[in-house]
Amino acid sequence: MKLMTAGAAVAAGILTLTSALLAQKPTPKPAAPKTPAPVIVLDTVKGTIEIETLPDDAPKTVAHVVELVKKNFYNGMRFHRAEENFLVQIGDPQSRDMSREAWWGRGPGSGKPIGVSEIGKRKHVPGSVGMAHSGDPKYADSQFYIVMQPRPGLDGKFTIFGRVTSGMDVVKKLKRADILKKASVK
Repeated sequence: MKLMTAGAAVAAGILTLTSALLAQKPTPKPAAPKTPAPVIVLDTVKGTIEIETLPDDAPKTVAHVVELVKKNFYNGMRFHRAEENFLVQIGDPQSRDMSREAWWGRGPGSGKPIGVSEIGKRKHVPGSVGMAHSGDPKYADSQFYIVMQPRPGLDGKFTIFGRVTSGMDVVKKLKRADILKKASVK
């Protein structure tokens, strides 16, 4: 049996440790910080509603609605649909004109449909914000709704792109023809 000198033992130990370290998988780099989701603020005649958007679930829908908000598209519109314990809906530019009230909700929208369905697995729970459409989710444009109660009958049929984080009490107070004074993004 050979005896190692202290220096040889240290060198052998370093070599063994180095080999073990090289055999390990490299430590993954930490994930880049996620960009916070845009928050849409609706300043209505009844108070303020804040909507956290869900860009991981519906990136094109979120981008489309945020762009419309930034262009002041929703400012001055009326909630053209308000059904107690069900939902409120906004997004028809015709709703600015009281003489067209009978046609509210049937308007042309922004004229630029999203063009893709981003229906996911999210459920319609109180505060869910979804895109309205007239039969094909690819043609959703500017009209969106906020539900007040669980609505499983809507699940899998509409793109949910946000959730109310503040102001559900305001949502429940809204009536048909109430005005959205200003929409903004923060």
